[in-house]
Amino acid sequence: MTGRGAAENVDATTGIAQVAMAEVVHALLSEAEVELFAKFARRCKFRAGQWIFQRGHRGERMYVILEGQIELDFGEDLVIKTLGQREFFGELGLLVGDHLRSAGARALFDCEVLELGPTDFQQLVDIDPGLVSHFLRRTIMRVLTNEQALISQLRRRNHDLETALDNLYITTHQLTHTRELVRTDELTGLHNRRGLTLYLQECRAQQDDQPQALLLIDCDRFKQINDRHGHQAGDRVLQSMGNILRSMAGEHDLACRLGGDEFCLLLRRGDHDLVQHAAEFILAAVHGLIERNHATPHVSLVSIGACLLQPEAGWSEWYACADRALYRAKRAGGNCLRWGPDPDPDHGQ
Repeated sequence: MTGRGAAENVDATTGIAQVAMAEVVHALLSEAEVELFAKFARRCKFRAGQWIFQRGHRGERMYVILEGQIELDFGEDLVIKTLGQREFFGELGLLVGDHLRSAGARALFDCEVLELGPTDFQQLVDIDPGLVSHFLRRTIMRVLTNEQALISQLRRRNHDLETALDNLYITTHQLTHTRELVRTDELTGLHNRRGLTLYLQECRAQQDDQPQALLLIDCDRFKQINDRHGHQAGDRVLQSMGNILRSMAGEHDLACRLGGDEFCLLLRRGDHDLVQHAAEFILAAVHGLIERNHATPHVSLVSIGACLLQPEAGWSEWYACADRALYRAKRAGGNCLRWGPDPDPDHGQ
């Protein structure tokens, strides 16, 4: 047979197979099955809202609905199923025995059901094994179909969860990147004033871990570099200073470009000798770059004002102290360190 006739035959065969499969997996009992089950089952009545059994409880009985509706709740946001007259549930408890319920069963309305235990079911097998065999075949196919549907649903949920986690990771990365951009100077990669403010807030939150020293660094005759060699050369000088200060800053210190050619280095741990060493390192690094004789300047000489910090004071007082020392360094011709109020006269400069 070919052509349209063959196609109709295939469609008919497929339709018959689908109907047969629907009958196999359907939860409805036939009138004959209900009548047979009723001979050995116990009739039970449940009020609306009453639980027949709950998810996770052990059970070995199955139920057939005579009147009313039963709700099966699988939990964890899975689909809730509603069963009506002549439908059955809890059959795994009967067939497997001492089974942990995968769903809770609750009466939506006042219900009457048939309750069958293992002994009741054995009597059914003895009376009509053919009918029970058909019931078991249908039950097994139904269980498989339900499990496949559950697995498919869980896979979709897992996919949705993975998608949500991916989106959360991307959002977190974007927020972190945005946060870094907000607190970072675009030219040098050091913290900017916003980053300095956030750093000081973090320090205040840790009462026992306040900065102990501040160095203010200013490029000498920076305007002349811009005027003679252009702003690209000036930017290169600022970037070189950023690299030097970044190499000096420890994990908990802060190197910051305050604006223009003014920088600062806040040290969490710093006594007079340590600060003196840091300042001398900066001055030596600057001289080392200058001695390379670039056609255009890659760095400039710097003036440094330093002070040790009083924890009870704030940024304004710290800055004013270091700024007065920086002013004295400028007046001395630059390319040097000056202290603001010297904590140890023997070290005074």
